Amino acid sequence: QVQLVESGGGLVQSGGSLRLSCAASGQTFSNPAMGWFRQAPGKEREFVAAISWTDDRLYYADSVKGRFIISRDIAENTVFLQMNSLNPEDTAVYYCGLRITMSTLAVMKSARKYGYWGQGTLVTVSS
Repeated sequence: QVQLVESGGGLVQSGGSLRLSCAASGQTFSNPAMGWFRQAPGKEREFVAAISWTDDRLYYADSVKGRFIISRDIAENTVFLQMNSLNPEDTAVYYCGLRITMSTLAVMKSARKYGYWGQGTLVTVSS
């Protein structure tokens, strides 16, 4: 089994920054990938960013490109999402997911392709 625990959410003013963390534990895989998704009230879960655990591939949604940075600390089994220039449209519950293999952007953008999820952390951006 895999456990994913997100942290770092909170309330921030428009233009501010937050850094989310997702700590992974449990079963390990040879070539996993981690993704960040978000879900606003009444909306579907939306892809934000993804990163390979074993090479330099990473992907971003167009809506966050240039503002958000995904990174990882392999020794700590943790993936981060640095969120800058936040605006109210970024308000959502943010989830990290683990997929047992890295793949193309088209695959990594699909929440159905992930086998494990954290409980989510709420990010609220006030105007």
